[in-house]
Amino acid sequence: MILEAIGSAVLGLLLAWAATHRFAHRLPARTWVFSTGAAGALFGDFVTHSALGPGTALPSLLGAAVVSTASLSLLLRPSGRLRRRSAPA
Repeated sequence: MILEAIGSAVLGLLLAWAATHRFAHRLPARTWVFSTGAAGALFGDFVTHSALGPGTALPSLLGAAVVSTASLSLLLRPSGRLRRRSAPA
């Protein structure tokens, strides 16, 4: 189980690293991104492991990747191209 947790944390860090390279201009500071990726992966691993039980390492890692990706997507800011004007008062 400890290897599963370490693997999911590394997976979350890899997903955060990929997100910072792809969307660096739309994300907050790197420390927030990396901590969110790792925490999301650990939480996803915990939830999947709790739902499926022991002996399911691959589905647990898949759950970790899904939750980490979802939590990283919440950090994205608008690109700035879609600028809306406020209604006149």
